[in-house]
Parts: sequence; structure tokens; C-alpha cells
Amino acid sequence: MTRKIHPIAGAIAFLMIACFWLSTVLVELFGSDALITAVKTTIPLGFFILVPAMAAVGGSGFTLAGKGRSEVLRDKARRMPIIAFNGIVILIPAALFLAAKAQAGELDSTFYLVQILELIAGATNLTLMSLSIRDGLQLKGRFRRRKAKA
Repeated sequence: MTRKIHPIAGAIAFLMIACFWLSTVLVELFGSDALITAVKTTIPLGFFILVPAMAAVGGSGFTLAGKGRSEVLRDKARRMPIIAFNGIVILIPAALFLAAKAQAGELDSTFYLVQILELIAGATNLTLMSLSIRDGLQLKGRFRRRKAKA
């Protein structure tokens, strides 16, 4: 069961963060203030799906790795604390702050400074999660890492 939960929860978490990130970029580039407010106040509702998915990914990944010592498992394990830190310390508080500011109609310089920080942290998490997905596929034999040419 854990072998099924891990990739499904990982895909859900990755797609949620990608959706948050992409909707933010698109609405900032092409949307009105009302649309920005709608997106920024809706994102925290997604946490009810994202947070359990991330917890399931972490727990199932820990269980699946067991006492494995491969380099690929070590790489995945090194990324998880960074992903969790970004989520807990930067992304969730930033999303809640931005939702409150947007709802109050305060799309000011502080809003945009936090927005930039959130986009950088989100892009970082998407990159790290992509690398972990690649490594997971490699562990399953569905993806082979290219060897460097000498």
C-alpha cells in the first residue's frame, strides 16, 4: 500500500504547488486586483489537500527507504528537510499573509516583496520535488541517470 500512496501523494503535492505557483504568476501578469485577491485568498484553502499529501509523501518515503543506503535515497532524504522548511517557514506563512493583505485590498510594496519571496521558495520546492520524482523513477527502474562522458 505504501508503494502506491507515495507516488500518488507526491504527484498531488507537486501538482498543487505547481498550480499555486502558476496561478500566482499568471494572475500577477495578466489579472486585475480583484482576480489577484481571488487567487491569493483561495490558495490557503488548498492547504487542506497539500499538507496531508506532503505528510503522506514524507511518511511513506521514510517507510519505503527503510535502511537503504543508496546514493539516490540519500539525495532524496537530503532534499526533504529543505522542502519541509520552505513549506512550513516560508510558503504557508507567506500565503496566509498574502491572503490577508489581498483581502484587505493592500496590494502594496510589502505584499509584492513577500510575493517575490513566495515565488522563489515555491520554485525552489518545485525544483527539489522534480529531482526527487526523477530519483524515485530511477529507483523503480523507469528512468536511468545518464552517465557523464569521460
